[in-house]
Amino acid sequence: MCAVSQSRPLYVETRAANKLSNSCRARLAVRLIIHHMETPREIPPEQSLIEYPCRFPIKVMGANVPGYVEAMLHVARCFEPGFDEGHVERRPSKAGNYLGLTLSIHVTSREQLDEIYRTLTTHPMVKIVL
Repeated sequence: MCAVSQSRPLYVETRAANKLSNSCRARLAVRLIIHHMETPREIPPEQSLIEYPCRFPIKVMGANVPGYVEAMLHVARCFEPGFDEGHVERRPSKAGNYLGLTLSIHVTSREQLDEIYRTLTTHPMVKIVL
C-alpha cells in the first residue's frame, strides 16, 4: 500500500520517502512531474524571449498513416484560419514508419501558443510535440 494520499501535499519528507516502496516512489515522482507540468510558471512579458505576434515553428511527430498530415493541417487552421500547407516541413523517419512535421503557425500570444501545444499533445495521432 502506498503511503502517499491524493489529498496530501505533493512533497514527502526524506525520512518518510525512504520508507516508501519503489512503486510508491515511482507514483510519487509521476505525480510531482504531472503537478509541475499542470502548473506552468508564469513568465512576465518583458522576460519572454518570444515577441508576439510571430510565426512559431512547432515540431510534431506521428505515425506515417493516411490522414495524419490533413489532421495536423486542420489543427493548425483552427488557430490560423489562413494556414497554408507551404508552412509545413515534412521529414519521414529512416524506416518510413513515422513522419515529423514542422508547423510554422502565426501566434499572437503566449496563451494561444500554450493552447496549440495542449491541442496537439492530446491529439490521438500525435506521438511527440516539441
